[in-house]
Amino acid sequence: MIHIDNLVKRYGTLVALDHLSLDIKEGEIFGLLGPNGSGKTTAINCLLSLLKYDKGTITIFGKEMHPDSYDIKQNIGVVMQNVAVFEQMSVWENIDYFCGLYIKDKEKRRELVEEAIRFTGLQDFKKMRPKKLSGGLLRRLNIACGIVHKPKLIIMDEPTVAVDPQSRNRILEGILELNRQGSTIIYTSHYMEEVEQICSRIAIIDHGQVLSIGTTEELKSMIKTGETITIEAVALSEDKLAQIRRLPHVFDISYEEQILKIRLSSAKHNLVRILNYMQEHDIAFGRVFSELPTLNDVFLEITGKELRD
Repeated sequence: MIHIDNLVKRYGTLVALDHLSLDIKEGEIFGLLGPNGSGKTTAINCLLSLLKYDKGTITIFGKEMHPDSYDIKQNIGVVMQNVAVFEQMSVWENIDYFCGLYIKDKEKRRELVEEAIRFTGLQDFKKMRPKKLSGGLLRRLNIACGIVHKPKLIIMDEPTVAVDPQSRNRILEGILELNRQGSTIIYTSHYMEEVEQICSRIAIIDHGQVLSIGTTEELKSMIKTGETITIEAVALSEDKLAQIRRLPHVFDISYEEQILKIRLSSAKHNLVRILNYMQEHDIAFGRVFSELPTLNDVFLEITGKELRD
């Protein structure tokens, strides 16, 4: 559905997109991850032809994208991180306005607006102005305005920022339902658990380049981390920490406020080996956790950065 080939975007001497190439298939919920400044927003703006780029091509629905490609744009919905609605208009009027940018038939538009209101659970709020809505309801309104015309492609940039857990769950369920109804979705988020929960494929980008791409399980198989063991309430000297670093399959440890976190490569009996060391050296400790690699581990190992940096 989307083919980005050799995309380059410069801001003076800064290279925001460095020969970026990416393919997104029809029917996917495609996760786009990267630290701040990685080029995500620039790539989306270029994709929408809101930003002129220096080199490369973007093809959507089999056609090359240009600023005047209105036949392509009418089949795209955008839900940006910053809520973009009119404060002086009601919920219903906002959704109707954005629908009217694509649908001129009034009766058809009314049907679509009512359907979007039901879909986002805004039936009891359609006469209210946006300033009267909670953060979660405002996000739902933002989504309704972006998807009311039933686009084939929906771009969602941080749609769950600063919303309560109930609203977040409703939004995620709505995204999955939109996908079941036939929409292809590009999804960006700083919440790894969301991406892992709903995305069929994920690309990790930094410095304007794709570093890794694949399903969650494929990405996890690319990294060194096979297990992370966390031990609470343990008092360790520098000498003991040095000994733990030298244990088989240990490649990284952190120790703060009597919490030891050990990252190990995949191997049998990692946890047993660590606990045996503690017992043999008469080291008292509290709770112990063992976790398989998470998407956050993938991101940290591939980019060397925390996603929230």
